[in-house]
Amino acid sequence: MRCLIVDDNPRFLRAARSLLEHQGITVVGVASNSAEALQRAEELQPDVTLVDIDLGGESGFELATRLHQDGPHRSRVILISMRSREDYGDLIAASRARGFVSKTALSAGAIQQLLTDAG
Repeated sequence: MRCLIVDDNPRFLRAARSLLEHQGITVVGVASNSAEALQRAEELQPDVTLVDIDLGGESGFELATRLHQDGPHRSRVILISMRSREDYGDLIAASRARGFVSKTALSAGAIQQLLTDAG
């Protein structure tokens, strides 16, 4: 599975990349904002894109919609956050994302489970 990670925290990007690669997911790239994410998604065509809900002033929900709609690089999106699912309940349900994983529960298994359940 080829994955793109979008988060504005460089430490989290490094840690998540290391964790997921150790668990067998190929992290093809990272991005720290929406413009970078859209460009990387088009270039790299990942199987799944992990998108932080709070991108330092940008909306991860809006990015999820754009990744789902824009061009031939449509990507399956999973939203991530340090906050809990309950904090965003209705917004997650209304989004185009396949689901949500807390950053503390992030794993290859959690990603694969969401993709299997959603499709």
